[in-house]
Amino acid sequence: MDNHLFKSSSSISKWPFHKVLIANRGEIAVRIIRTCRVLGLQTVTVYSTADEQALHVQLADEAVCIGPANAEQSYLNISAIISAAKLTRAEAVHPGYGFLSESAEFAQACRQNHLKLIGPSPEVIKLLGDKETARLTMKKAGLPVVKGSQVAITTLAEAKQQADQIGYPVMLKASAGGGGKGMRIINSAGELKQQFATAQEEAVASFNDKRMYLEQYLPNPRHVEVQIIADQYGNAVALGERDCTIQARHQKVIEEAPAVILPANVREKMLRWSEQAVRQLNYEGVGTIEFLYNPDGSFYFMEMNTRIQVEHPITELITGTDLVEIQLRIAAGARLSNRRPQPFGFAMECRINALTPGKISALHLPVGQGVRIETALYQGYQVPTNYDGMIAKIIVYGDRRQRVLQQMQAVIDETVIGGIQTNLDQLEQILQEPDFQRLVTDVNWLDQKSAS
Repeated sequence: MDNHLFKSSSSISKWPFHKVLIANRGEIAVRIIRTCRVLGLQTVTVYSTADEQALHVQLADEAVCIGPANAEQSYLNISAIISAAKLTRAEAVHPGYGFLSESAEFAQACRQNHLKLIGPSPEVIKLLGDKETARLTMKKAGLPVVKGSQVAITTLAEAKQQADQIGYPVMLKASAGGGGKGMRIINSAGELKQQFATAQEEAVASFNDKRMYLEQYLPNPRHVEVQIIADQYGNAVALGERDCTIQARHQKVIEEAPAVILPANVREKMLRWSEQAVRQLNYEGVGTIEFLYNPDGSFYFMEMNTRIQVEHPITELITGTDLVEIQLRIAAGARLSNRRPQPFGFAMECRINALTPGKISALHLPVGQGVRIETALYQGYQVPTNYDGMIAKIIVYGDRRQRVLQQMQAVIDETVIGGIQTNLDQLEQILQEPDFQRLVTDVNWLDQKSAS
């Protein structure tokens, strides 16, 4: 890890916590366990009955079953997770991404039970979890914003009223989370009536929160996000940006770092304004500020995720950092130096999704120079039906985009995951598309290609 990120006087000689409970599952739980091991920290994982044989359960020092397969009764069950932490005498909790990672209620429960949450305070999570409050906050901090809801929406009538004020088309979103859950493009009042209940049910199932949000829909933007780290003392550093434009139904599929389409002056504005914004928030930990970027060079704040991102490895590779270690060190009180690391090279990540459940009958994940695999798969593992379908991430790093693109094509072609259906064929097709290779896509490109 780049030690220049932290002031030398703030090196941690003695950790204030020694056992970390990981309130998550799958590849992110495995990722966190591995970094904790390197740092000499003990780990506790939680699991549902569907995950009894999961890799994160096998790798952790301790594991506690917290409920049945249904996420609401296990991975979204705050009292069960807090009880597991108390039972195992864990002193800190890492929420990963998804599930309770952006829950102010969970953060507050950790605080009340004297558990150090690896992340921002409940107050900041609540502030940024409310989409309209986040927009107003970021607007005050100097970031450009699109028009959006004035208040959180819980009924169709409220949604219609807000949509009329904003003007169609609008984007309907879940207030409490991201990942495309509960998200719909709405072109008319009729479509809003058809889609609202289904989107809200999806939001409740994913985040246990029925609040919805509307914002002005921009038809042809790219999706660019800035990786932020901030300590407990008001210091903040932007670790570059990522291009996450390739999406299927608002779920990211391929991510790249840096966003080579950005002019240097626009990149500097995004990074500097993002740093200023999180300093004003008294933010702590890692976070991601997401923007919609238009072909004319304009960009607009969309939302801020108060957690580690699925796509964090590509930022790690171009900056020589370990973002999970950074999270843990900041939570332990380390002080940032306010110096940005100089990015080098180019990295790309492809998300592999299971399209069907089943037992992994064959598994070959290529390795080699510049190739990194993040997964919790193993041969014989039973992929469950109960959770998000992402089962692996393939990351390739090199000196330039064209080289990485060619290597990624070779790596995807070599990958074998037997026993289930995956999106490997789709990834291979995207990588070969001239529009993708020439960077002339937008956030709707993949959905439009799939529909044609």
